[in-house]
Amino acid sequence: MKKNGILILSAIIIILFGIAVFSNVQNQRYENKKEVHVITSLTEEQYQKEKKFKTKGYTIENPNVIVDPYGISPLTALVLFETEDKVSPKVTITGKDELTTYTHTFSLSKKHELPIYGLYADQENKVVIEYEEEGETVSKELSIQTDKLPENMILKASVSKKTEKLTNDLYFYTPSSIGYTTAYDVNGDVRWYLKNYALWKIDRLENGHLLVSTERLINSPYYMTGLYEMDLLGKIYTEFSLEGGYHHDYYEMENGNLLVASDDFNNEDGTVEDYIVELDRKTGKIVKRFDLKDILPMEDGKSENWTSYDWFHNNAVWYDKKTNSITLSGRHQDAVVNIDYESGELNWILGDSTSWGKEYQKYFFKPVGDNFEWQWSQHASMITPEGYVFLLDNGNNKSKVKEEYVKAEDSYTRGVMYKIDTKNMTIEQVWEYGKNRGSEFYSPYISDVDYLEKDHYIVHSGGIVYVDGKNSNQPAGFSKDATLVSDTVELINDEVVFELKLPTNNYRVEKMSLYSDQEKFKLGEATRLGSLGKTEVEKEKFNPFVSTKKIDDDYKSHKIEITKEIDRLVVKGQFLRTNQVKIVLYRNMNWKYYNVVISKKPYTALCVDIFTEEEDENGIMVTKYINLDSLIGKYSIYLEIDGVLYNTGEYVDF
Repeated sequence: MKKNGILILSAIIIILFGIAVFSNVQNQRYENKKEVHVITSLTEEQYQKEKKFKTKGYTIENPNVIVDPYGISPLTALVLFETEDKVSPKVTITGKDELTTYTHTFSLSKKHELPIYGLYADQENKVVIEYEEEGETVSKELSIQTDKLPENMILKASVSKKTEKLTNDLYFYTPSSIGYTTAYDVNGDVRWYLKNYALWKIDRLENGHLLVSTERLINSPYYMTGLYEMDLLGKIYTEFSLEGGYHHDYYEMENGNLLVASDDFNNEDGTVEDYIVELDRKTGKIVKRFDLKDILPMEDGKSENWTSYDWFHNNAVWYDKKTNSITLSGRHQDAVVNIDYESGELNWILGDSTSWGKEYQKYFFKPVGDNFEWQWSQHASMITPEGYVFLLDNGNNKSKVKEEYVKAEDSYTRGVMYKIDTKNMTIEQVWEYGKNRGSEFYSPYISDVDYLEKDHYIVHSGGIVYVDGKNSNQPAGFSKDATLVSDTVELINDEVVFELKLPTNNYRVEKMSLYSDQEKFKLGEATRLGSLGKTEVEKEKFNPFVSTKKIDDDYKSHKIEITKEIDRLVVKGQFLRTNQVKIVLYRNMNWKYYNVVISKKPYTALCVDIFTEEEDENGIMVTKYINLDSLIGKYSIYLEIDGVLYNTGEYVDF
């Protein structure tokens, strides 16, 4: 008994000693540390702004007018007031003429929160609000002053038009180089833009809201964390985060779900832009995945821009209900591909079959009819209501055979429509626009087509690049001192009714009304759905005693910047390719090591050059994201550079 008592006492002493050591180590790890700088999310910023919006006590005679209420949409305002009876206000935003004057009638209510869109920059805008109350018309004219456009806003628009054949819809552009997500009216005036980066596709959902990319990168050079569902005020209703991020395109299905061009950054081949997911709009969960590596051969049909890293380069997603299929656009294989929605099996391939394997020849079409041409490095493929394949044929090289390549100055870009017969596997070209324009309409990358209705289309040659006065085959991001042009043409029955040229490159354009009858403005905190996933830990080890070094000049030379976002830790720094770098998170004597890859990918299709990996004699500026999934609590932050473990003096609290 005495011996057992001694053993128990010894065990207690050891445990108490361990607790003391543990507490001491923990205190040392957090002593004199500061919390890492927290970047407030856009959704949280908006919610805080909304708390200051007031309607009560304001009347039509003295309304509460908030210009750019959410801080990212400067040519908008929110007008707040109350009425004793339920009324249906009508707003009129006065333009320069009838086609640039906009009206919208809101639903019956006593409490009025009226979004005002389509203001001109740098002037007092005349906005009239009127409604019927007790048999009389109540009218109030507001004067709303706006700020100047940013200095780097693209202003030199060239417009030609046939006014009598146009509506007062606007042309919404997303940028590929310098510029903003912007809407121009038929006069070429800016009537709306977003201050934050919203890249890739911009379109209106069935509920009237816009769907645009987030402004946050998930991976270089242009893969974004996901999508915002927002209105033109810039008010975000839902943020969707995806583990593989978002690029290029999405499609809203009949059930409300989204087909999204995404990535699988953890795939064994290390490839990108060959992965499609279906996102449940209600839950943010991924309910279906399509990996093109399981469907297509990676080595077949190579275009000039093919790389093992970006072998397919999907830039379009389109679902066709009639055939229950998905149509995709592989720029780097010059191939439009159609797969079965249920099984993911290959249905057909549209393009030149040269350099494709024998077993895949059965999936290609045989041309019939006159004046037929294949498409090259295409974009924006879709299926029209007639069942035609409509796409933007960029026209790069016009051959799979290098010796037969057509020079940029002899090339052209087209909008083209094909009629396909999947039973007999024949294809006929039924419509085109752009060939007659020659090289002045040649875009070696990006660009778009839109089907508005039968015989009413938009063809957008958004990536025209000149170097030393000659057409270039390279995207703007690869050329210094290039002259850029974006040329958008609207056609009705083959007649050009509108053309807008801008001195920049734009990825896509959508023609949309300023207001939507389906859109309902609503105050409240944004919903955040989905996840960026769990960041892979290279190694983990348990050790209460680890030697670390304080920050010195060598550490400072790497220009380290550490911040925390709502769902991840962000570490930026400049390193040489030879540096071995790891981010280390410490908690409860446990060390998590995250590897930082120092490299620059072999991009051949830099569709957006707003974000770049800068490199000079001091190395490459790289960013590492560590997602909070599975990380809970407080972690001390360390950085290991070439075997030396630096104590950053900061901690993060998830």
